[in-house]
Amino acid sequence: MSKVEEFEELRPLLFSIAYRILGSVGEAEDAVQETWLRFDGSSTRPTSTKAFLSAAVTRISIDVLRSARVRREEYVGPWFPEPLLADPYEDPARSVELADSVSMAALLLLERLSPLERAVFVLREVFGFGFDEIATAVGRSEAACRQLLVRARRHMEAGRPRFAADRQERQELASRFFDALREGDVGGLRELLAADVSMVGDGGGKTPQWARAIMGVENVARLLASVFPWLIRIDVTFEPHEVNGQPGAIFRDRDGKVLHAMVLDVLDGRIQTIRSVINPDKLGHVGPVADAWAIHRELRQARRPTA
Repeated sequence: MSKVEEFEELRPLLFSIAYRILGSVGEAEDAVQETWLRFDGSSTRPTSTKAFLSAAVTRISIDVLRSARVRREEYVGPWFPEPLLADPYEDPARSVELADSVSMAALLLLERLSPLERAVFVLREVFGFGFDEIATAVGRSEAACRQLLVRARRHMEAGRPRFAADRQERQELASRFFDALREGDVGGLRELLAADVSMVGDGGGKTPQWARAIMGVENVARLLASVFPWLIRIDVTFEPHEVNGQPGAIFRDRDGKVLHAMVLDVLDGRIQTIRSVINPDKLGHVGPVADAWAIHRELRQARRPTA
């Protein structure tokens, strides 16, 4: 097998490792490309190509994350990971861990960890790497990696929701939600939302967005029911789509350009959190990006009372 063939066979795994460490599709793709350059430039073939490439992409991702964290501290408004429509890596033996670890909620919990803790947690808990492989990847002893994992688990367990819905329940609830959203059905939305539901948007200061999170079932239901039917009137469409392993939707303007991605967190049979990624810098990998400000102006014009 050639170097190119070996690398392409492992590319899905490398991207999935990098994305979970970085929370960015673009940065993960860049990390994978840098990994290829290092592999291609190596004069010797490693004993284990998988171990070599996994270690390389992990180290690159840690370095990128360290610089990215500074930018995220200066980010305008809430920061969410870039939406991932499909995880390229599949492992039937770890399908549950893979799906849970790519959710928005899990990735936001990972943000609480140091870069080393995050890398160790991802390699061990998500992908099942041995501590000898992890130690090589992060440049620490096996004992140090075990301690990093203990700290990472403690942080993750402290913020993890108690009861998650199964896949079928989530999809059925999401289908009802988007039907009610399309109809502007306040009562229907109210039935599906948790009492303490929150709705948050990540616009990065580059698009129209709520000044703060919208909290509570009544506030969220009424806002959704008042805004989205008007968006449909100005030819904004949405297609239900799994986003980061959770039910969600991609919203598009009349030309099919991406306006935003919405993700639903479902707990105890109700929608607990609604997250929208609106920042155009985070949507380019989904497709051509819409002009959110133009949509905002058109919406305001459409809702203006006529004489």
